[in-house]
Amino acid sequence: MIVDVVQQPKPGLLRRIIAFPLTLLIVEFLTVGFVASLASALLIPFVDVDGVTGLLGALAVAGLAIAIYLACRRWIEWRANDELPAAAFMRDVPLGLLIGAGLFTLMTGIVAVMGGFRVEGVNGLGALWGMLAMAVTSGTIEEILFRGILLRHIETMLGTWAALLITSALFGAAHLANDGASLFAAFAIAMEAGILLGAAYLWTRRLWVPIGIHAAWNFTQGWVFSVPVSGGKAPEGLLSTVREGPDWLTGGVFGLEASVIAMAVATGAGLLLLVRVVRQGGIRPPMWVKR
Repeated sequence: MIVDVVQQPKPGLLRRIIAFPLTLLIVEFLTVGFVASLASALLIPFVDVDGVTGLLGALAVAGLAIAIYLACRRWIEWRANDELPAAAFMRDVPLGLLIGAGLFTLMTGIVAVMGGFRVEGVNGLGALWGMLAMAVTSGTIEEILFRGILLRHIETMLGTWAALLITSALFGAAHLANDGASLFAAFAIAMEAGILLGAAYLWTRRLWVPIGIHAAWNFTQGWVFSVPVSGGKAPEGLLSTVREGPDWLTGGVFGLEASVIAMAVATGAGLLLLVRVVRQGGIRPPMWVKR
C-alpha cells in the first residue's frame, strides 16, 4: 500500500525570524516587563501598598503578567500552555511554597545556632499585606522573565548548562542596584537563587514550582523573620529579630540572602534538584547539536 506523505510548507523568512529563539527572547522579555511595569505604575495611586488593596493590586498585576506571557506563547510562538497549566497549580505551588519557606527557615536556624540571629519578641501582623504583595509580584513576574523567557530561549540556543549559568549570573547582576548590594551579595543571589530556581524550572518544565519557591523565600525572610529582602530597610514582620556578627554570617545590610550559610543551603538544594534533572534526561544540547 502506498501512503502519500503530505509535506508541510516551509515557513517564510519573516516567520523564521520571528520564531528564532533570540527574537522571541527579546520580544517577550520587553513585552511582559513593560506591561507589568506599566500596570504597577497605573495602580499605585489607587491602592494602599501596605494594605489589602495593595495585595489585590499585586494579584491583578501578576495575573496580567501571566496572561501576557501566555498570549505571547500562543500568538507569537504558536505553542500551547504547558508551563502554567491550571491543572498543576494546586499541586506545584504548595510544593514550591513549602520548599522556599523550609529552606529559608533552615538557613535562618543555622545562623541562629551560630550566634548570628536571635528572636526578641513578636510584633503581630506587621507589614503582612505589603509582604504578601511583594512576594506575589516578585515571585510571578521575575520567574516569568528569568526562567520562562530567558532560561527557556537561551537553552534552546546554547543548551541547558549555558542557559543556567547565564541566567544565574544575570539574576545576580539584576540585584546590584538594590540598597546595600555588593559584588558578593550579587554572587550569592546568582548561586543560591539562580541555581535553585533554574533547577526547579528544569525539574518540572513548569513555572509554578519556582514561582512558589521565590514567593515563599521572600515572604518568609521579610514577614516571618523581619529581614531585609535583597537589601533595603528591614520590614516590620511577625517576629522582632536581631542579626549580629560578621557579614559573612548575617549577610550585613543586604540581609540573610548574602550570608554564606544561605548560599550553601540554597545552592545545595539547587544542586540536588539538578541531579534529578540529569537523571530524568532533562539536559538539552545547543541548537547546533543534533538531538
